[in-house]
Amino acid sequence: MDEIRQQLSQFLKVKNYSVHTITNYQRDISRFLNFIDSQGFNFKQLATNQISQWIIFLRKLGLGNRSIQRNISSLKNFYQYMFKNGFLSSNPFEGVVAPKINDSLPKALSPEDVNKLLSFEPKTIFDYRDKAFLELLYSSGLRVSEAISVNLSSFESDFTFVRVVGKGNKERMLPVGKYAKYAIQKWLDIREVSADKDVLFTNKFGKRITARAMQERLYNLSLRQGMSPVNPHMLRHSFATHLLDQGADLNSIKDLLGHSSIAATQHYTHSSMAKIQEVYKKAHPRERK
Repeated sequence: MDEIRQQLSQFLKVKNYSVHTITNYQRDISRFLNFIDSQGFNFKQLATNQISQWIIFLRKLGLGNRSIQRNISSLKNFYQYMFKNGFLSSNPFEGVVAPKINDSLPKALSPEDVNKLLSFEPKTIFDYRDKAFLELLYSSGLRVSEAISVNLSSFESDFTFVRVVGKGNKERMLPVGKYAKYAIQKWLDIREVSADKDVLFTNKFGKRITARAMQERLYNLSLRQGMSPVNPHMLRHSFATHLLDQGADLNSIKDLLGHSSIAATQHYTHSSMAKIQEVYKKAHPRERK
């Protein structure tokens, strides 16, 4: 098992993934290794029914289809790496079918709800940080992993544009709205400078804030604002949906979101069409009847 864990470290170094993706791989695969170790299963001679037991174990932990699908994908890639490098004679995950994910519409806040969420008046130092963070998320449609990685050196043209590195280490330049720019400048005026002066969003120890911490901060903030729980990804969804509703073309939204294909962006057309249908049913005389 020690040798396998060493290979896991090497596997994560070889893969050119983002910090967020590597963290997911590390957690998923380590949890799997702990499980098979506790069950006495052999990593190199894993049976199909043993993989089924592991999936049942994930279900009992409360993981949904999307999380289980990601876990299976992590193990498929790790086993494939071990197989290609001669540590295994076959990949037992090759034929494992992941559970289907229901193609639900992205959850987006209305413009009014976004205004309500971001209308809070900062009272503490870290309230200013949170406001700057959330304004930037909505202004530029960032993933939470991208937002926490932003540095002062990421900005250009006096905070008018921000450069981020997304999935697959793909870099893109995004506009920064006036509300986000103002909130960031207020945070910079009040914050205590950390050891790494280039890091934009820091915690009370002066270190870069984590995605988990910001998720919890936003969860609590949304409840204080009298709203249902909001997560960072909902602001990204809202960014894309609101642009589409205002007439932005799908290819432009794709580039802003950093999607590799237009297929991922097309979900937002479904969301927009659902809104149009709702308005139609309320407004059309024969639909109202």
